[in-house]
Amino acid sequence: MTSPALHRVHCPDAQGGHQTAWWQWGDAHAPHVIVCVHGLTRQGRDFDVLAQALLARAAAQGHPLRVVCPDVAGRGESDWLKDPMGYQFPTYVSDALTVVVALHQAAPVGTLDWVGTSMGGLIGLSVAGLPQLPLPAPVRKLVLNDVGPTVQWRALQRIGRYLGQPAVYETVEQGAAAMRALSPGFGPHTDDEWLALSRPMLRPHAQGGWRLHYDPAIAVAYAAITEAAAAEGEQSLWRLYDQVGAATLVLRGAESDLLSRDTAAQMAERGPRAQWVEWAGVGHAPTLIAPDQLAVVLNFLLP
Repeated sequence: MTSPALHRVHCPDAQGGHQTAWWQWGDAHAPHVIVCVHGLTRQGRDFDVLAQALLARAAAQGHPLRVVCPDVAGRGESDWLKDPMGYQFPTYVSDALTVVVALHQAAPVGTLDWVGTSMGGLIGLSVAGLPQLPLPAPVRKLVLNDVGPTVQWRALQRIGRYLGQPAVYETVEQGAAAMRALSPGFGPHTDDEWLALSRPMLRPHAQGGWRLHYDPAIAVAYAAITEAAAAEGEQSLWRLYDQVGAATLVLRGAESDLLSRDTAAQMAERGPRAQWVEWAGVGHAPTLIAPDQLAVVLNFLLP
């Protein structure tokens, strides 16, 4: 399977609701579902390489598998929210639950795993750490890619400096180059790899050229985060983490400014006592394209 199928589901909100899109790979009826959720300004096609690698491993094992990669609200093929203050975790977690329920209605979910990069990891942490959520199956395995309950304030400030800034590019290649300059933490990639990552990030602009795929208004709620609020949120996230019953793997770029080594080490000592792996020459966040990164995830999810 070289391309995924696009699906949508209606998600409730105070303004009448919105559509959340997801990209689905593999066997649409497989009871084993792996949900992969992207970072703050990214989208579900970030996981194309990982999804195909998971399907290849599952096929070799004779194991039916669905890999589901949502576009979080305001990103990719999902609707932009009418109220920009909706771009916060209560919306994201509610939408994730709606997607999982829709998957279960389409074909029963027996085993549920989660791979989350940055924001997507915190959504997964919430889903796995709230046992009262009406999931069709508990999260069995949780991969947190360069994120944990403690998020470094300086990294949040760095992201805030470029989040939501309007940009129009004459060509896809120009847009890819601009994103590459903003994303040194993704680590080394070939030009072809970077272009493949970048194409889904761009949309035709009404006046010509190319714009970024996401709603610039996601910056509104983000800008309202204070250092004190972030610290308060950290305590809530640690409480969630301590309630996680899933086997947990933490991935870290050794140069990450968002997930510290100290936080990763704490995650190995409390809650689900995560395994953790880090890669030299990578910051925030590993893209899970390099063979060594893929191997770690595959061996954890499909040993």
